[in-house]
Amino acid sequence: MSIYDNIEVLAPAGDTERFEAALDYGADAIYLGRESFGMRAGPKNFTYDQLKAAVEAAHKKNVKVYLTCNTLPRNNEIDGFKQYMEEAVDCKIDAVIVADLGLLSLVKKYAPDMEIHMSTQTGIVNYVTANELYNMGAKRVVLARELSLEEIAGIRAKTPADLDIEAFVHGAMCVSFSGRCLLSQYLVNRDPNRGQCAQPCRWGYHLMEEKREGQYFPVFEDESGTYILNSKDMCLIEHLDEVVKAGVTSLKIEGRAKSAYYVSVVTNAYRMAADILKADPDNYKLPQWLAEEVLKISHRSYCTGFYYGRPEESQYYADSGYIREYDAAAVVEECRDGRIYCVQRNKFRNGDEAEILAPGQKFDTIIIDDLRDENGEPIENTCHAAMKFSIPNYNGKIYTKNSIIRVKKI
Repeated sequence: MSIYDNIEVLAPAGDTERFEAALDYGADAIYLGRESFGMRAGPKNFTYDQLKAAVEAAHKKNVKVYLTCNTLPRNNEIDGFKQYMEEAVDCKIDAVIVADLGLLSLVKKYAPDMEIHMSTQTGIVNYVTANELYNMGAKRVVLARELSLEEIAGIRAKTPADLDIEAFVHGAMCVSFSGRCLLSQYLVNRDPNRGQCAQPCRWGYHLMEEKREGQYFPVFEDESGTYILNSKDMCLIEHLDEVVKAGVTSLKIEGRAKSAYYVSVVTNAYRMAADILKADPDNYKLPQWLAEEVLKISHRSYCTGFYYGRPEESQYYADSGYIREYDAAAVVEECRDGRIYCVQRNKFRNGDEAEILAPGQKFDTIIIDDLRDENGEPIENTCHAAMKFSIPNYNGKIYTKNSIIRVKKI
């Protein structure tokens, strides 16, 4: 069996809408959290009933679901972990992601048959740690983001073949080591290690001399100060061949707090890239349009993280904003009678150029005309939030439910 046969595209889901996006656009596995014990307190996350339904839907498509319990819980939270695990077992979760060694021991106690993945928050940077976690019952290690390809290959060479290696290949990066940040708790009393990060690394900073109160000195000659802690986003889509050769089994996409549009587009891009890699590992090269798909979501400037050594260009000092050149204009509900029936996400109008993105396919470019409301009446634009409307099916293709119509921002 080739190392490429087991490539897993692992997508994030912060709620049921994002989960459906990951499922529709080709994820092999999806990771998500509940209201507690997860490192993303901001998204809606999943209730017990939502989790059970999500796992059932995923398993019908042979997609796995991993539950995050990767916070560093305090004493008063431990008593609730037994029920948390019992419900995970009842929902038939495929694996849990943990960072705390105490929780690792409790998973083995309360759910002895549960597969265990050690979170990136554990800070795994060498083969000794990986082997010891394997001996303690871990089936997978999620490596620290601060490792190079050479270091990852070294870990792979000195660990059991049945220990999976997972690594982030796309998404936001943290200025602190593997997300172990204290800034947020120190500045605004929101604990990043329990999913409450306020992202102070994205804020602008000045220097102030103690005897010159109110006089702020920028670190650089810029009136907006400096975003000295602001990391670029990671993007490895054009380097997946080298990532897999180094021994990474699971290609992880960051973004449980991101939109359904983000999850759809990025999952789709990495799904198609992984399939290209599997088909011809020795000649991995993406078509230009696919390489550019990751530019059509809201993102910061990209870099390759630590994969090629110390990242000289991983910080972005100009500002903390996102690059956003496209908007999701609508989501397809169905195709029939020569028309595409949609639900609006952002306003657009007759005459706009748009792209329709369906799972596993290159987008189609169209010029919008003949907009009609849900009653079939002609309209000039989609001016009402979440309104239903239709457009002609310009090329006669059948676009599946949740295909996306997007427009370039002017």
